[in-house]
Amino acid sequence: MQRYILRRLAQGILAIFVISTVTFALARVSGDPLNVLLPEEASEEQIALTKIEWGLDKPLHMQYILFLGKLVQGDLGEALAWPNTSATELIIERLPNTVQLSAAALLVSGLIAFPVGVLVAIKKDTFIDFGGKMFAILGQSAPSFAVGLILMWIFAVQLDIFPTSGNGGIEYMVLPAIALGYYNVAALMRLTRSSMLEVLDTEYVKLARIKGVPEWKIVWKHCFRNALIVPITYFGLIGAVLITGSVVIETVFAWPGLGALVIDAILFRDYVVVQAVVLLFATAFVCINIMVDVLYAYIDPRIRYG
Repeated sequence: MQRYILRRLAQGILAIFVISTVTFALARVSGDPLNVLLPEEASEEQIALTKIEWGLDKPLHMQYILFLGKLVQGDLGEALAWPNTSATELIIERLPNTVQLSAAALLVSGLIAFPVGVLVAIKKDTFIDFGGKMFAILGQSAPSFAVGLILMWIFAVQLDIFPTSGNGGIEYMVLPAIALGYYNVAALMRLTRSSMLEVLDTEYVKLARIKGVPEWKIVWKHCFRNALIVPITYFGLIGAVLITGSVVIETVFAWPGLGALVIDAILFRDYVVVQAVVLLFATAFVCINIMVDVLYAYIDPRIRYG
């Protein structure tokens, strides 16, 4: 088990290193940061001094080495478009909002997907099963921004139940959480359904029915628990997907999180902030991935030796 964990950690560190390198390269070819730092009428002297101040006078490979050195120390750099503010400060300010929204979407995913997945598995080949499949297909095919706009139009504009945008309380979180979690509800529901169908077809379930065990007890006490291994593994990955996939939804609902921050940074051509947020997203995704893999390996020892 220890060797498996060390191997996954090494793979994770390598993945983060590759992502940081690609992010650094893409940020440098996206435009000249001097256009953000200086006005168009800046003199040659101002340009030269600004280059020295920001380390832009050094060769690209030296800039990369300095970038890695600061990254190891936890220094993500100074924001270009937000004067006297570091990228770390901006992330610390916005991160709680993104985590809050992602946690709400994760809760929505679990509360809907697990019971509905079990229900459509029990009612296989019925109208309920057909409805569940249609719900899942729509969820996995509809773009999240379209779901968000539809929810906003119905529940905020037409019915005036929830606010259209902003961040002030639970009511502001309901629509973006549903819009963000809908795709994962559909995927998790289908996974729960398929896992339940496999367990329902096992010999010990058939034996329990022959012995006269109540159906609800078979489903929830025996089948559901055994069918949860694969869905729970995916459920853990959803957390990372929701954090990294919040960019569009936060923009649609003007939710002040990291997604909205990275969009603003792109518009302002602030490569430092874009770089920092992308690295944070990548690190979160890799770390959650590793934790889920280790949990799955603990549950199923065959994974460790595969």
